[in-house]
Amino acid sequence: MITELKGHAMTMIEDHLRQETFAERRRLAGLLADLTPEQWAHPSLCEGWRVREVVAHITLAYRHSGPRVIAGIVAARGNFNRFADRIARKDTAATSDAELPGSLRVNVEHPWKPPRGGQAGALAHDVLHGLDITEPLGLPSAPPDRIALAIGDPDDRQLAYFGVHVDGISLQATDAGLRIGHGTPIELSAAEIALVVGGRAPVPLPPR
Repeated sequence: MITELKGHAMTMIEDHLRQETFAERRRLAGLLADLTPEQWAHPSLCEGWRVREVVAHITLAYRHSGPRVIAGIVAARGNFNRFADRIARKDTAATSDAELPGSLRVNVEHPWKPPRGGQAGALAHDVLHGLDITEPLGLPSAPPDRIALAIGDPDDRQLAYFGVHVDGISLQATDAGLRIGHGTPIELSAAEIALVVGGRAPVPLPPR
């Protein structure tokens, strides 16, 4: 009985994550549909990428099969970031600004999940890269509760992936139930915390 209840709870959590992922893709597709050529060419928060490269990256899995992605990573000598940069630039050169949001719009309910990331990883991927676009353009970010769900409670390994260390401080969202780390409290919005956790913004210093 307990096992069945746990299984049911996990199914409900997974379904909630899935629906929030779909909602975020739908939200982003709507924003992208109205971008000007200047906005498409605007630098994103991803170093070296414009908005269009970020969108090409978000939609990569909708155009390329798993075996093709693996072959690309092998060709990049196992360096995923190098592969991602190559394929984003190649796809951008071959895809118009009008086609990029369409690729997202028709794949809102695509089942893609990052390797070992699961549905939570899919949501985090879309939310964080969404911020890479909306922050520099001054557009609305994802709802705070969705950002909090996407960020969750990252462990040291996940934070270290982006070179982030929150020793001695606790990042606390003012607009959602999100708290990262232990120590001196520092209040930020959920979006601001996501930018810190994702290595897009510096870790704030505790007040003196």
